[in-house]
Amino acid sequence: MTTPPATSKIPPGRPETLTTEQEAKLKQLWCACLKVFGVLEPSESVPASDATTPDDHSTATTEGSSTPKKKSLGRLLGRSKKDKEPKGKEKEVATPAVSVAVDDSDDKYGHNKEFQAVLASQTPAELRGAFWDMVKCDNPDGFLLRFLRARKWDVDKALVMLVATMGWRAKEMDVAGVVRSGETGAITEKDEGFMLQLRLGKSFLHGVDKDGRPICFVRVRLHKQADQSEKSLERYTIYIMETARLMLRSPVDTACVVFDMTNFSLANMDYTPVKFMIKCFEAHYPESLGICLVHKAPWVFQGIWSIIKGWLDPVVASKINFTKTTEELEQFIPRSQIIKELGGDEDWEYNYIEPTESEDAALNDTARLRSLQTERDGVVKQYEELTKAWIAADGEASAERKSRRNELAKKLEIGYWAMDKHLRGRTFYDRTGVLGADGSVNFYPAKREQATADNSDID
Repeated sequence: MTTPPATSKIPPGRPETLTTEQEAKLKQLWCACLKVFGVLEPSESVPASDATTPDDHSTATTEGSSTPKKKSLGRLLGRSKKDKEPKGKEKEVATPAVSVAVDDSDDKYGHNKEFQAVLASQTPAELRGAFWDMVKCDNPDGFLLRFLRARKWDVDKALVMLVATMGWRAKEMDVAGVVRSGETGAITEKDEGFMLQLRLGKSFLHGVDKDGRPICFVRVRLHKQADQSEKSLERYTIYIMETARLMLRSPVDTACVVFDMTNFSLANMDYTPVKFMIKCFEAHYPESLGICLVHKAPWVFQGIWSIIKGWLDPVVASKINFTKTTEELEQFIPRSQIIKELGGDEDWEYNYIEPTESEDAALNDTARLRSLQTERDGVVKQYEELTKAWIAADGEASAERKSRRNELAKKLEIGYWAMDKHLRGRTFYDRTGVLGADGSVNFYPAKREQATADNSDID
């Protein structure tokens, strides 16, 4: 992808920077997940010494959760209710594989109810398949760590959030269907509201900020509530977020969002999609927002912001900055990456390119997809078996197994990109060469091609 700046550092709580206590929490969450997926027996557990809480510094940048508190792992791994009665409004929620204590008073998005519904309606094999489909090209450890950080390393809450998100993606939003259908599907289905967003360029991904995060520009002045249905707008929002997710590469695992408020008026204000975006970032795409810049907000927005801020988790709200001038925007984004319409040096404009008739032909090659899926299933099984061994190990043995797991994680990433064209409809970014077939990302493919041509001339 576009190379992050040399100053980029891997933040705390990532696979490469885990403390001993954080790695213990990750093992606990893997143990719980593997039980939910039917890979581990209910009686199997991690060593009791692993049940520790990370220090305060490691939880300083988490989203959507309350103050961390120490909890026994017994509830998570199947200890019977009589061993420890839940206090206050906590109640025990059990399945044959896993039992967690949930607190309905601290459940902004109804995760607890969704968690119970998903476990009651899905078999362990179905949950296992849904999980690995959701991981896509991510490092599996990195993926789970998002949920742990978002829940301040509370393993019970992280598991509930993960399973609830699996249910939300499958039942409420049909994320896989949105991604597979893509732009050609929207045209076929005559979803004019969805296509209007793309053709207008209401939002688009281009360039990186000073921390190497891909930037999503949102031109708020282009929004009119009557132009599209709520469903179309939600589908479009998910589509952009899933596309942006494919552009994240370690050490960069969050995005920068710029709300361009130039020429904003009350006619552009629509609280419903704002609430939906907040829910996405806080409840189902945890730890995905790195920074949000609200640029050139007029005075009339002050009252609107006071309402919106009340809906936000304090940690998410802390990531929002207001800028008025190009110079203020430059504090976060290099001038070379600020598009000219915002006063920067980047001479680039969004011009939508329509899909071609045959670009999604690979979606119909089910035989090839089955073959690739079989290969991936084999690597997944190896990864799970090695994860069980890693959970049970400590010291040098744990480090050695972790290293081997990282090698398998890389195989899973490469394997996903081999499958990608059979799972995902092509996007504007595929057509323009920004997103390569191998998963590479380059926001300047034309410059890359010119450089290649110039080198060929020299040779």
